[in-house]
Amino acid sequence: MVDVLEHLVRAPATRAAVSDLNAWFARLGECPFTLPIDRALWAGFAADRLGYAFVGGYRAALARLFTWGADALAGSTGGTYVWPSIEARLSLAATEARGAHPRAIETTLSDESGALVLRGVKTFATLASAADELLVVASRGIDPDGKPRLVLVRVRSNACGVRIEDRAPTPFAPEIPHARVTLADVMVTSDDVLPGDGYAVYLKPFRTIEDTLVLAAALGHVLGAARAHGFAPSMAEGALALAIALREVAARSPADPVAHLTLAGLFTAAKRLIAEHDPEWEKADATTRDRWRRDLGLLMIAETAHQQRTSAAWTLLGSQT
Repeated sequence: MVDVLEHLVRAPATRAAVSDLNAWFARLGECPFTLPIDRALWAGFAADRLGYAFVGGYRAALARLFTWGADALAGSTGGTYVWPSIEARLSLAATEARGAHPRAIETTLSDESGALVLRGVKTFATLASAADELLVVASRGIDPDGKPRLVLVRVRSNACGVRIEDRAPTPFAPEIPHARVTLADVMVTSDDVLPGDGYAVYLKPFRTIEDTLVLAAALGHVLGAARAHGFAPSMAEGALALAIALREVAARSPADPVAHLTLAGLFTAAKRLIAEHDPEWEKADATTRDRWRRDLGLLMIAETAHQQRTSAAWTLLGSQT
């Protein structure tokens, strides 16, 4: 089998229209690649729009999170934990009314007479209404040092006490549902609690992993569109070069400050590539062109968080920008 980079430049670039999110999930199941970064690139290339490319990148990011978790916990209980399938439909439910940082988490997991009970409200859970399972960030109290003790809990989306209400569609990529999730006395078991610290092992690294794989999916989509519509070769070449660099970032630890700096540079380069080649989209049909320009806001999500992470990376490395 060819590797994903050969696929991006050799496979037919014509992409069938995707009727809805369920159809896209079915198509994602056809991916022949195993590595999450390769699955993200493949998904972007196969997607008929940037929104569905994002879904492929998001799903691949969760798969990478579990391989990272298994590696980080090697030698502890993480070594024998049964992680979710790479094909699972999942939603990471972290954001609450005050945000997604550790001290903003008010959802609780309580031990009540031997039963574990989950209570709280998540205000913005991506793909929750399309998920089979929710990955809920919850607090089990405060550590002696004053820091929240977070855990990640697997909850079936149809479990008793779970209510999922889709929010109004966003101005860009309205095909991606985001939901308010209410957890009212949801009973879980100890097996539903993922091993390791909910912040250090899952929530914090996921921010870097998601950025990496969603950007990969976007670049795969750019490359596919460039080939499908006869855009200038420099557009496909630029996307391919950035994709190769992203594979290196994806292979590194999401805690590595060098990975953070490289990722920041790749985001800047990708935005420049897209801006410089914007006129090329006039060669595409009107629906494809207008949808692409509408959805570009996806690449600007969490821009402040990106900048903070980059600044922190320079500080860790003892340098100044």
